[in-house]
Amino acid sequence: WTLITEPRVLASYKITFGASLIGALINAFFGFIVAWCLVRYRFPGRKVLDALVDLPFALPTAVSGIALTAVYSKNGWVGQYLEPLGIKAAFSELGVIIAMTFIGLPFVVRTMQPALEELDGESEEAAASLGATRLQTFTKVIFPTILPALLTGFALAFARALGEYGSVVFISGNMPMRTEITSLLIITKLEQYDYAGATALAVVMLLASFVLL
Repeated sequence: WTLITEPRVLASYKITFGASLIGALINAFFGFIVAWCLVRYRFPGRKVLDALVDLPFALPTAVSGIALTAVYSKNGWVGQYLEPLGIKAAFSELGVIIAMTFIGLPFVVRTMQPALEELDGESEEAAASLGATRLQTFTKVIFPTILPALLTGFALAFARALGEYGSVVFISGNMPMRTEITSLLIITKLEQYDYAGATALAVVMLLASFVLL
């Protein structure tokens, strides 16, 4: 109990759970939009976009971390435009959120797609024929139907982000009390042969994952 409530460990919980929650919320919003576009519309490059959704699954997490760090560092493709605005992406809390959002998006999209494909178009037509606006049709007919799938995708993205290691350690900078995630602390304790300490932290994360699922 003493070990899992140390200030440094509590700070790691804060950044791990906080960044995972923010990343999962972002994924729930944009993952729904991506899934909706892939299911409802036909456009050039659709199959390419559909394949790119699975990129986080295919890439080793260390490769993801190195790539994200290169892109969002102050000299990177994206980071060079954020730096003049005073936004530091790499080696900051924002970098942790970016990495956790990147690895969680496929869970939302792939969970949402079957639910959207099974939607009955006749229900939407019936709502329209009864005078419902497009917004009313979405909020009263579509959204309640797909909500369970959306919540499932959100929970899976959240749980996946909690256990992420490889893609986060590169872009976060691993600064104690600021950007150090719990998974890194577990690895650190294992390297120090503190198996009891690593197990104690692992149990906390394991319980959190079970609660989410």
